[in-house]
Amino acid sequence: MRNNTHKVALGGILAALALVIMTMGGLIPVATYVCPMLCALILLAVVSLCGRRIGWAWYGAVSLLSLMIAPDKEAAAVFLALGYYPIIKPNFDRLPLSWLWKAVLFNAVTALLYTALIFLFGMSQLMTEFQELGMLGLFLTLVLGNVSFFLLDRLLVLLPAKFGANRRKQ
Repeated sequence: MRNNTHKVALGGILAALALVIMTMGGLIPVATYVCPMLCALILLAVVSLCGRRIGWAWYGAVSLLSLMIAPDKEAAAVFLALGYYPIIKPNFDRLPLSWLWKAVLFNAVTALLYTALIFLFGMSQLMTEFQELGMLGLFLTLVLGNVSFFLLDRLLVLLPAKFGANRRKQ
């Protein structure tokens, strides 16, 4: 029982840290995409230290609270749509052509997210931004999003190895 209490407490502290990061996301325009990625890295720590079950609970709590209190709703929606990735990544890594399935996941979820934000939730300012970018700008944004996603994917591989190496030395 005591061991689970520590895990839940650690999860709560890391959730508070993630919420601070998400609320600071409205300060810098690029933070719309950076803050959800930082929170995904925190989720990696939660899953590594506390397990997948607490990781799913953590993701749900941070997602809902971010949607309620974060000033940048687009960033909160990005985390809601893709923030669970560190939990499901091991399943994708076991698939043949895993990079292809990861790309399909990212692009499908991104397309669904922005379709929902524009047409379901009435964030018409996103449509205006996309029109200002033009087709080439929109394409470049999607390419940069894919590059960022795969860099995050790589980082999710490197960090546990680094932490594991540090633990063995102690």
